[in-house]
Amino acid sequence: MKNIKSLLIAFLLIPALFLTSCDRGDDPGEGAIVTPAFTLMADYMMANDLDLNQVITNVNGVKFVQGAPANDGLAAFINKYYIMDIRSKEVYNNGHIEGAHNVAFGDILLEAAKANKQILVVCYSGQTACYATSLLRMYGYDDAQALKWGMSGWSPMTATAWNGQIGSNPAQGKLITNDAPNNENFKDPQITILSQDGSEILKQRVEAVVAAGFKNVKNSDVLGSPASYFINNYYGATDYKDFGHIEGAYRVKEDLLLKGDGHQTMDPESGAKVVTYCYTGQTSAVVTAWLNVLGYDSYSLLYGMNGLYNENPTWADNPANTKNQWGVGAHPKNLPLK
Repeated sequence: MKNIKSLLIAFLLIPALFLTSCDRGDDPGEGAIVTPAFTLMADYMMANDLDLNQVITNVNGVKFVQGAPANDGLAAFINKYYIMDIRSKEVYNNGHIEGAHNVAFGDILLEAAKANKQILVVCYSGQTACYATSLLRMYGYDDAQALKWGMSGWSPMTATAWNGQIGSNPAQGKLITNDAPNNENFKDPQITILSQDGSEILKQRVEAVVAAGFKNVKNSDVLGSPASYFINNYYGATDYKDFGHIEGAYRVKEDLLLKGDGHQTMDPESGAKVVTYCYTGQTSAVVTAWLNVLGYDSYSLLYGMNGLYNENPTWADNPANTKNQWGVGAHPKNLPLK
């Protein structure tokens, strides 16, 4: 009888122990209020200077991109950076920056852990490197940078990626100059991660986006079917009209932030790919990586306005923008290769 009573007491205690475990947070239990993973990650990012504007330019004023040096500054440049060249091994072997480490895109987080200096990511045109840099900044390397224009800006011998954009004007006569449509408000994306730790959720999201590779789209695809995309024009208000824009493109540059829920101007549920474009495809790559981490199905338009309408006459009327026009303000330097 004594053993039966002991078993009965143990049986009655099991639910109490289970509830105590839930109270500790091991299992939220049915009916418990659980903060969505997106909210936890977003709160962590805002508290740790990882909103979009702080990924583009960190709190110390270090921008995501760095141009190639002048010849007399080459030694200091090479000494400053841990250079990660993410081009193919074959192309890397044909010519690279002295001291650069050849790294597959999918290994950038592993390689970053070896860096003993500020990280500089290098690719063909700067776009994939900017995507990688955005992810590295969100992973804890907040001063990581990409080489502007990639190896195309380093030497004429490695400039093939951008040279193809000179005279490339597939959007000529197809861009419109009307006012931007009113931005709409949508729900937050859904992130299916069980952790209730914002930093861990962010870590897992960055790792997943790195594993997926650089998500981009060709201008011919977007121009051929603009209604199939949620298009984000990342221009200022003046250039949105003066340069012309793809039909249906929203302009959310100043509002695209976690702070104030500006990210909700992007639609995570319509089924349309979110495609962002800028002047060169480099800033849009940073934006696209950030949006993918947040949970959007986001893509960067390759080469930006250069690939849409490189000879856009408005660039000639605005010298401040010619620095972003390949073949006009931007030319490859004649720096050495190893």
